[in-house]
Amino acid sequence: MGFRILRGRGRSCVLGLVLLPLFASAANAQGPAPETAPPLFPGGGLISYNSIFITRELMPGAPGGIPATARPTFSHEGDFNLTWGFYRDFDLTVLVPVVTNHFDAGSNSGIAARGTGLGDATVLVKYRFYRQDSKRGTTQASVTLGPKLPTGRTNLADMNGKRLPASLQPGSGSTDLFVSANWTYTGLFNLRRLVADEDFHSLVRSQGTQETRLGSDFESRFWLSYRPYESKNGAREWFIGPVVTWLHSQDDRIASVTQSGSGGNELLAGIATYVGVRPGMHVWLGMDWDVAHSSGAMFMPVRRHISFGITRQFRFHFN
Repeated sequence: MGFRILRGRGRSCVLGLVLLPLFASAANAQGPAPETAPPLFPGGGLISYNSIFITRELMPGAPGGIPATARPTFSHEGDFNLTWGFYRDFDLTVLVPVVTNHFDAGSNSGIAARGTGLGDATVLVKYRFYRQDSKRGTTQASVTLGPKLPTGRTNLADMNGKRLPASLQPGSGSTDLFVSANWTYTGLFNLRRLVADEDFHSLVRSQGTQETRLGSDFESRFWLSYRPYESKNGAREWFIGPVVTWLHSQDDRIASVTQSGSGGNELLAGIATYVGVRPGMHVWLGMDWDVAHSSGAMFMPVRRHISFGITRQFRFHFN
């Protein structure tokens, strides 16, 4: 499987908005906080909405219609996130997505499909196992673990009533395992407002609908952010900086047969920014573009990825 480098593509300038300590979502997107390792404070709560747009490279339709390993050429995912800091250094998160998938094999092919439905919900527990404070800043590390449950819709069909492949359904029909490791280093190069943040996570998949086991995903996302503005009371802050993401997806398996070339590697680069608009409320925007990717015949790399959202922090009160 070859590796192709993309050159000469224009890059748009991004101005955006957000902030708040939580953790990145399981949806391959910028999450509701710039720093992914810290948990919420005990008794703290957070709700957020994240809107994710992904455009992929076109994949020609097979003679019989849509290929069994096809990914959406355009998708939108709206993630509803509820997080609770239920104990010191621990978070509990419930993530529920609503997914819209479009597949288009090209303007001259006549092959297209689309649909919307509830996606698979994820329940995650996060534990911060390391924190070190210094004059430079704070270093933190955490791990997150939990299941992705088969709550999503798996019966979308095309205009002729034919059921769409498992890879185009909002849900997978499988119970999968999400695991991540996060590291945040504040005060890089002894600059108090410069933060390095690494999020490595994986979704390990099992067999689901249509006897299909979608390829497991692995992602490493590194964000170097600078805070050019911070109010004295900390209510308003602005983070902005470059993001580099490596994605690896394994080959799909259908009826226990490996679909060689359906998985691959890619490298994305972009920018993310966060702004606090009022105490406890923040918005964010992230954009990534394809830099390099595998050249497998059935592999559909991400061309453009946009994520924006809003988050609100609060306290849980128990009587």
